[in-house]
Amino acid sequence: MTDTICDTKLACGRVEIRTGIGRRRRWTAQEKGRIVAETLNAGVAVAEIARRHDMSSQHLFNWIRAAKEGRLTLPADEGAVFVPIVAAATELRKTPNVAASTAIEIEIKDFVVRAVAGIDMRLLVDVLRAVKAAA
Repeated sequence: MTDTICDTKLACGRVEIRTGIGRRRRWTAQEKGRIVAETLNAGVAVAEIARRHDMSSQHLFNWIRAAKEGRLTLPADEGAVFVPIVAAATELRKTPNVAASTAIEIEIKDFVVRAVAGIDMRLLVDVLRAVKAAA
């Protein structure tokens, strides 16, 4: 008894195997900005956010680059906190101490923000966003 598994005389059609994300989706600018804003949180991996939104991490990195170049706008934080930058800067000059000597200065156009050790990172991000928007 002879079994023929593959008959070479017959023409075989094309076989395509797709893995991963295979569909094209259209993202609105608001959705892109919201997803990129998620990557700004400290301690969150970009690959994790990409998996959560069922997209490749390279695609998300392209959006992050577009946001850095100003081609993609991020949503405004609803809980933005404004602090008097000038008052905080003059107070540091009056009372120099160890924390003031380890402060870093961030200059954005005409504004100077000094961050001392132990500052809340979310507060610093909110202040920098406010300064950038005002500049």
